[in-house]
Amino acid sequence: MKTIQQVVESTIRKTPFIEEALHEKLINVSSLARIILPEVSSVLKKEVKVGAVMMAINRLSPASELRIRKNIKKLALDLGDVIVRSDLCDFTFKNTPSLLREIAKVLTKSSENSDYFLTVSQGIFETNIVTSKNLRPFVEDIFEQETLTHSMLELASITIKLPEENLEQSGIYYFILKQLAWADIPLQEIISTTNEMTIVVKEKDINETFAILMDMKLS
Repeated sequence: MKTIQQVVESTIRKTPFIEEALHEKLINVSSLARIILPEVSSVLKKEVKVGAVMMAINRLSPASELRIRKNIKKLALDLGDVIVRSDLCDFTFKNTPSLLREIAKVLTKSSENSDYFLTVSQGIFETNIVTSKNLRPFVEDIFEQETLTHSMLELASITIKLPEENLEQSGIYYFILKQLAWADIPLQEIISTTNEMTIVVKEKDINETFAILMDMKLS
């Protein structure tokens, strides 16, 4: 049978923002206890007092969470080059048998000029294409017969070179994206390879995004 302590820990750790804010003393323990009290009582199938939940919250051990944050912080200091691009467009097409053939044409076109920027992310039901503005007319022409489900202009991107150790460390993406979430910057796309991460945002947000990432790298 689960204890109050176990249920409280499980409930809080489902939301990393809350757990981290607790360790930073940004959340009132009494208020949090009242918020999660109904869920704790429901899981235990009995009435639980607020005081018992507060005691469980205060007993939470930060050791594991702090160790992960320390390791992530070390990786952040080892982040490589940061590359910024502007004048980007984002297109999302419904997957069809003909779509791959059209993508091949766009890839061939993008290889003709080093000024072209193009990334293609294929999902199960749709394919996303982020391209530089100078490729937009070609993309719109090539995919004219395809089903466009979403498009957005006036975007910019930041590409971050990640250290190889990122594959062994949990939470590295959370650490980066958390900074942007706290700053209320909506992400349009996230594109990643083994050791690279590209964040696409609206052009109006690119300066703030860049500043946040640089602050994370230097702090």
